Amino acid sequence: MRRILRIASRECGFFIKNPIYLWCMVIFPIALLFLFTSIMGSGQPVEMPVGVVDFDNSTMSRSLIRRLDSFESSKVVAHYPSINEARNAIQRNKIFGYLVIPANMSSDLTSARHPKISFYYSYTSLMAGTLVYRDMKTLAKLGSAAVGNAKMTAQGLTPTQTQTFLQPIVIDTHPLVNPWIDYNMYLSNMLIPTAFMLFVFLISAYAVGTEIKFGSSREWMEMAGGNIYIALIGKFLPHMIVSLCIWLGFDYYIFGVLHFNHLGSVWMIIANTVLTLMASMAFGIFAFGLIPSLRLSMSVCSLWGVLSFTTVGTAFPLSAMDTPIQALALLFPIRHYYMIYQICVLNGFPWTDALLHFGALALFILLPLFFVGNIRKALLEYEYMP
Repeated sequence: MRRILRIASRECGFFIKNPIYLWCMVIFPIALLFLFTSIMGSGQPVEMPVGVVDFDNSTMSRSLIRRLDSFESSKVVAHYPSINEARNAIQRNKIFGYLVIPANMSSDLTSARHPKISFYYSYTSLMAGTLVYRDMKTLAKLGSAAVGNAKMTAQGLTPTQTQTFLQPIVIDTHPLVNPWIDYNMYLSNMLIPTAFMLFVFLISAYAVGTEIKFGSSREWMEMAGGNIYIALIGKFLPHMIVSLCIWLGFDYYIFGVLHFNHLGSVWMIIANTVLTLMASMAFGIFAFGLIPSLRLSMSVCSLWGVLSFTTVGTAFPLSAMDTPIQALALLFPIRHYYMIYQICVLNGFPWTDALLHFGALALFILLPLFFVGNIRKALLEYEYMP
């Protein structure tokens, strides 16, 4: 224990001397935490700019435009005299979509000639395109329903009969767990831990590799009495304490301050965080043991960390990916963190339902044990090669 504490004290000295530890373990994670949660703080994008090309210029067309502007996600910012000008505005990213109301729309409607309302939207931004499309499609349906309602009322039908014709099936939707459809709850609770994990990958490989780079690896092993296990435990004990404080602070912020919805217990949140942090550190050590080179091991960690943003399955469901990608995703610790979060924290199911993913994180924690021999040999025998 004295050897572990001496090595841990030595590592704290490195924290003070080398600012990269402060930036990668404290400043960058905290900055990302507030950046991501602030960007999506409103829950959903609101008042996205759209345009209108109104060739009818009637009371009915102006009523449709006012309805479009009243939607939360869309805001009519411009009226264009031609379709070409509206298209140019979309290409310049001034608007995300535009509505085209044909000439003589109101007279065609009253004469039952079925005028066509067109709308165009940009899908270069998936979220913006989807929300603008939803608003414009809803507007078109509301407009046609209003005309149908007026005709049936004029024919003497009761409101109940009219409703039966216009909407024979009533849809009653119940979004589970996140009924507000808050994108902050969808994305921040995965994007931020994945970024944290990337920093842990890199700093873990860096901490071992720099011992060889600065020629202090033999001194480190002497302090551990030649025992590689004591050397690694002592070195990464301060890493674990600092990173755990940051991750638990993140958990408190999103669940305690921002009140992200969850049905699981606090202990399940803490267990998921601790296991994932240990698995992330173990992967960084494993990467150096697999390739005992500072540059190459950090490159492997960078690649694995960046791919984690895709394989976690938040933005795009893993079940919709190709089968080889689904199998490969099991090799990423953050995927198992997400599944435990989804099963036990978000939905409140018992931990036994996520037993496979708990076991996977435990295997990641054990990975360095298979390469401690390589790490010890590299520390005692290798010379740094840039």
